[in-house]
Amino acid sequence: QVQLVESGGGLVQAGGSLRLSCAASGRTVSNYVMGWFRQAPGMEREFVGGIRWSGGSTYYADSVKGRFTISRDNANSTVYLQLNSLKPEDTAVYHCAARRGIAVVTHQYDYWGQGTQVTVTS
Repeated sequence: QVQLVESGGGLVQAGGSLRLSCAASGRTVSNYVMGWFRQAPGMEREFVGGIRWSGGSTYYADSVKGRFTISRDNANSTVYLQLNSLKPEDTAVYHCAARRGIAVVTHQYDYWGQGTQVTVTS
């Protein structure tokens, strides 16, 4: 089992920034893929981006490319999502997730965190 705990959400004005953290515990995640997803009220869950823990390759949805950045801290088994140039349409609950294998751009993740709310005001 892998436990994931997100933190760092909050209320920010449009154009502002936030950094979300996802701390992983339980099994080692060094050969996992870590993903970030978001879900706004009444909307389907959306893939935001992901990273292969081994090698650090990153992938992003077109809607966030150039504004969001994913990174990892091997020593602390933590993945980060840096959100810059935030827009009101980025408002959602952001979840991190983990999966075995190499595919990143998929919704088929094995473990999910509880989520952290990001609210962007205009």
